[in-house]
Amino acid sequence: MSLATLQGAVAPIKMWTPVHEVESQALTQLKNIAALPWVFKHVAVMPDVHFGKGATVGSVIAMKDAIAPAAVGVDIGCGMAAVKTNLTASDLPGSLKALRLSIEKAIPVGFNQYRDPLDAIERHALWDEFDDLDARVQNLFGKARRQAGTLGGGNHFIEVCLDQAQGVWIMLHSGSRNVGNELAKIHIEVAQKLAHNQGLPDRDLAVFLKGTKEMTAYRRDLFWAQRYAFLNREAMLDQVKGVVKAHFPEVAFEAPILCHHNYVSEEVHFGEEVLVTRKGAIRAGRGEWGIIPGSMGARSFIVQGKGNPESFESASHGAGRKMSRNAAKKHFSIQDLARQTEGVECRKDAGVLDEIPGCYKDIDEVMRNQADLVEIRFELKQVLCVKG
Repeated sequence: MSLATLQGAVAPIKMWTPVHEVESQALTQLKNIAALPWVFKHVAVMPDVHFGKGATVGSVIAMKDAIAPAAVGVDIGCGMAAVKTNLTASDLPGSLKALRLSIEKAIPVGFNQYRDPLDAIERHALWDEFDDLDARVQNLFGKARRQAGTLGGGNHFIEVCLDQAQGVWIMLHSGSRNVGNELAKIHIEVAQKLAHNQGLPDRDLAVFLKGTKEMTAYRRDLFWAQRYAFLNREAMLDQVKGVVKAHFPEVAFEAPILCHHNYVSEEVHFGEEVLVTRKGAIRAGRGEWGIIPGSMGARSFIVQGKGNPESFESASHGAGRKMSRNAAKKHFSIQDLARQTEGVECRKDAGVLDEIPGCYKDIDEVMRNQADLVEIRFELKQVLCVKG
């Protein structure tokens, strides 16, 4: 598609989606972001863009010497993991219900946690740094250890998928759980009270500035939470692999693909050092592997980045919602959910109605709109989906 550009108050807004398809609330947010004096070059808007808390989901923002914590999101380090197996569709039984129930039994979902930390988690070096985190999360030490390797709720999922050649993949989506959420909220509140943030078009876009004690504290907690989220996905993937191994003893696994899509990275763009926040976006540097999921009834994609400089070497993190959770519950029925997830072994009850495929954008259109950002390597379609 042709790149759409809007002129913001300070910086341009470059969009990989038609402007008329972006809801007005999201456009207002994007204009507010583009009015921040710290924005570098332009705001890059991915084709899955939609309204979010403070900053738009599907936005990539490079700043000079500043970070807006709301432009990272409250699920710090949220992202994806995928691994290809040596199994094929013919190795799978006619019903995958037993496998789904085994995964649900092995992996705590929603607000749940393990009774005791996983062995691999208990020994991790991250815990040596926990005392350095903000004092207000010190009571979460035990919970953070027990939640490492767990799914969470909302749009988080574990899937078994088939690629175009009928190869079997495992794919999952999760973040930094309760501890990451609490750290994000703490620092957003701190930023909102700083003098330089008074008078912003949206108080949720408050920033930390380089060289301040508040920025130092945020970076410490932010990068810890990003590492925790990465560890969470690695640990959960190991748990799921163990379940699959129990059902299919001859299974073998390739090296996993792992990526964040709510995070901050120190990078060089257009010859300058900047802090890049990707909220609902993956890094898509040339040749870098990434994962772009659809919904629980649509295809997902394993991609390699094209390194497009205009997007700050980024791409979308998924299909993106076109309908809020409350709207989805009012608009769709349980019967709709069953129809839209036909052929997928998954829950089909009111508890997951807000994740019905119909509340998401068309993933095929999203992929067409970012053909200049990524190259599709594998197309996956789920046959089993576990929701939080």
